[in-house]
Amino acid sequence: MKEIITGILALIVIGIGTLGLNSCKPKYKEPSSSAGEIDASRFVMIGGSHTAGYMDDGLYYEGQENSIANLISLKLQVVGSGAFYQPMMSVNSVGVNASGMAHLKLGYKTDCLGVTSLSPVRIAASGDVAALSSNIYNASQPFGNFGIPGMTVTAVNVSSYGSANSFFGRMNSSSSATVLADATVSDPTCFAVFLGIEDLLPFVQKGASNGSMTSVANFSLAYENIVSTLTANGAKGIVSLIPDITEMPYFTTVPWNGLNLTPDKVTSLNNIYNPIGISFQEGANGFMIEDPGAGAFNVRHMEPGELVLLSTPLDSVKCNLMGSAFPFRDEFVLTLDELTAIRARIAEYNAVITNIATAHNLAIARTNDLVNTLQKGMVYNGITLSAKFVSGGAYSLDGIHFNAKGNAIIANEFIRALNVKYKAQIPSLNAVNYSSTIFP
Repeated sequence: MKEIITGILALIVIGIGTLGLNSCKPKYKEPSSSAGEIDASRFVMIGGSHTAGYMDDGLYYEGQENSIANLISLKLQVVGSGAFYQPMMSVNSVGVNASGMAHLKLGYKTDCLGVTSLSPVRIAASGDVAALSSNIYNASQPFGNFGIPGMTVTAVNVSSYGSANSFFGRMNSSSSATVLADATVSDPTCFAVFLGIEDLLPFVQKGASNGSMTSVANFSLAYENIVSTLTANGAKGIVSLIPDITEMPYFTTVPWNGLNLTPDKVTSLNNIYNPIGISFQEGANGFMIEDPGAGAFNVRHMEPGELVLLSTPLDSVKCNLMGSAFPFRDEFVLTLDELTAIRARIAEYNAVITNIATAHNLAIARTNDLVNTLQKGMVYNGITLSAKFVSGGAYSLDGIHFNAKGNAIIANEFIRALNVKYKAQIPSLNAVNYSSTIFP
């Protein structure tokens, strides 16, 4: 009898313990969402190609679906934002860039040595140029994404800009419209601005050999006008600092000392260059470049820190002695002096943006820090990302624009800064769920 009672007591104790454990088990609670001080009902974003969803050197449907602007809007809709419309390309479009070419995909390509390997190739022989000649404006569905590929800060308030830039021409409200007027016609209550990259990019992509960067004075006047207009009716918003574009794969993939020489090639090049005081060694050597400041013959080796652009015709390097017997032209490289000037201008632009944001009490997205972190390599939710071309996971195949995963990470930086500034609780994106480069 005693044993029976003891057994019953043990069961009671176990039962009570189990009840206690169940009653102490934490209950999962969905994170609360809040717009904080933001009226998120009508959101617009103004920017360049990165804002538009341009990727793989083209504007196409999938890229637009995963644009920074659209990704931000998806999370703003959780806290009260309305429908967000974009000037979409058709679902089956091969996309188009300013030169009329289709977007890139990863495919197989045979080089001048007969070696076949994975490489960015065009998805079609020509791009969807017809899309740039048909206007898709719809007054009942005003666009929220005013990311215009190629648009500088100074172009945002230029009348008839659509005639100069077909990417705006396909979405403008009239032939005389400005981007700023069309972006504010819906009286936005919340906005984001990611401008300034295009004020540098065309110049930098040409090796700082042709054109110029927007002057700081003109940049400042135009940026202030944009922000003043957007905030005129009390809208709250966010602006982004400009990343150092020279940290992107387009500029960092080909090493400055990628001229690897065998003994016989060393002998050949030394026979050419020794008379002017230049020599080569077996193994890695700095590429040869043209430089008007490099003595009487205007040629020299590249130096550590200088950059070779991805536009360099690599078949000519492999098979036609480009970069060695025939030095790289200035359009294919960025020298230390050029890089100093470019980075100084970026710093000046960012000082302007910071001052204007402070004066208007706006949030600031530090996408420049993110790009720098990507260049060094980062871990996001267990996934390693970097600025390594193709395999790094964050950049598209043009080496300048992000892929969907990269755009999600950038969008999260905008969301983070909005939350901090305006005491909001806008949920972030899980960038792991977004695609990187698709391998065949």
